[in-house]
Amino acid sequence: MAAPTSEPDAAGANPKEHPILFFDGVCNLCNASVDFVIRHDKARLFRFASLQGETARKMVPEYANDGGLSTVVLLDADGRHVRSTAALRVLKRLGVTGPLAGLLLAIPRPVRDAGYRLIAQNRYRFWGKKETCRLPSAEERAQFLP
Repeated sequence: MAAPTSEPDAAGANPKEHPILFFDGVCNLCNASVDFVIRHDKARLFRFASLQGETARKMVPEYANDGGLSTVVLLDADGRHVRSTAALRVLKRLGVTGPLAGLLLAIPRPVRDAGYRLIAQNRYRFWGKKETCRLPSAEERAQFLP
């Protein structure tokens, strides 16, 4: 897991100050998850970028393609986290699950990721997808990276 740079990129993204959550911008489940994080992130700590966007191509290029869209990527002060680890680290940081996220992190990653992959492979079938990536509202715009 590579540690992110402490220097902001051209868009002002600095994962050491504001963890960046990369997500599939056309996935309805992924967008609902982003909405959940926004609702519970009272400090406006997290930043968001679609895996189809410019920031993903610069910061996590290995996931900014069709093959990488089936995962969520969290870039924070501790490095790059994917799949279930990314999701659980976000929940733990938000404090919305109490100790549950910490306990789930104790489950071996391959076991957690198997469940994550099953959901990811079926996300469009069960939750659908949009024609284009999400556009943030005026209130959300500062939290979204290009």
